[in-house]
Amino acid sequence: MATNLLDYDLEGLAALCDRLGEKRFRATQLFRWIHQKGARHFDDMTDLAKSLRSKLAGQFEIRALPVVSEHISADGTIKWLFDVGSGEAVEAVFIPEADRATLCISSQAGCAVGCRFCSTGHQGFSRNLTVGEIVSQLWFAEHFLRRHLSTNERVISNVVMMGMGEPLQNYAALVPALRVMLDDHGYGLSRRRVTVSTSGVVPMIDRLGQDCPVALAVSLHAPDDALRDSLVPLNRKYPLSELLAACRRYLAFSPRDFLTLEYCMLDGVNDTPQHARELVALLTADHRGTQWCKINLIPFNPFPASGLNRSSSPAIVGFAKALSDAGFVTTVRKTRGDDIDAACGQLAGDVRDRTSVHRRISVQRKVALVPVAGTAAGQPVGATSNG
Repeated sequence: MATNLLDYDLEGLAALCDRLGEKRFRATQLFRWIHQKGARHFDDMTDLAKSLRSKLAGQFEIRALPVVSEHISADGTIKWLFDVGSGEAVEAVFIPEADRATLCISSQAGCAVGCRFCSTGHQGFSRNLTVGEIVSQLWFAEHFLRRHLSTNERVISNVVMMGMGEPLQNYAALVPALRVMLDDHGYGLSRRRVTVSTSGVVPMIDRLGQDCPVALAVSLHAPDDALRDSLVPLNRKYPLSELLAACRRYLAFSPRDFLTLEYCMLDGVNDTPQHARELVALLTADHRGTQWCKINLIPFNPFPASGLNRSSSPAIVGFAKALSDAGFVTTVRKTRGDDIDAACGQLAGDVRDRTSVHRRISVQRKVALVPVAGTAAGQPVGATSNG
């Protein structure tokens, strides 16, 4: 199989061009064609020398993930299901808002962390995604949306690594993918507008601060180790004291002067006034005040296997008030796309016990081999054409 150029950041393309006897500026041109213009075929890259295009065509390709399905919510949220092979699928979600347009991207097929309130964790872990599979979600969504909205301007302003998987457990692919997103010759996203969400892989938090500091969101969900052990099993390896120390170390490198702490609101589990008081005490124990973090309360999105319920509105409001009164910037996440199972905690690659994803992928692959109007033979239906 030909090598997928979506697997390369700009430095990787420069090294590739050097091996092909080409100068570095050719890598920049190629990178722009792929990511800024959404080109899929080398013949469309008109300012590349024909000799280079011939070399590339013989060994390389721009291979996007096939799209199995697309669902559009009443609120404008769009969820795509991508085929990653071997009967596995991952999801990405586009969330349009008045002041931003956010894409939520997956980093793994399934997840090994197994958080009790997350449907992806109940699916189990299949494998890490490659750099190209992570980048492909942005590549597809950006150029689909430009055509969909009839614009040549960049549509996606924010990326959050909050889809399926624990990004810091796929670190080797995460960092090159982030560099593609941040590169001015690629998508040109601000470090402040690219967020990695983690359940608390402490050593990798420290490495990210050194290698590619972007905004960081930490899934907290409990004010003490005993409760967090039951909700986030990774806490048994990296308890709260170690996690919060890593968070504060990261602040020295973060593009923002605060980190986001995510807290899923679970009825009768972690949402009482006592829990709020304990959370305040935990986050102010080192006397650094309340400005080092922002707390994002997330109303739980129920799914059958969890055995959990969403906190009541009065409980959420009361919890938020207790944190705000203590001096913390506190927000309550607006639920988006829950009518298409695209809300936070609902991404599960179409969990097999409810959607028969293997059958759907099989059908999609067969359809993809049948030429249709405007689609080249063998090109997956739903894959982007040249941008």
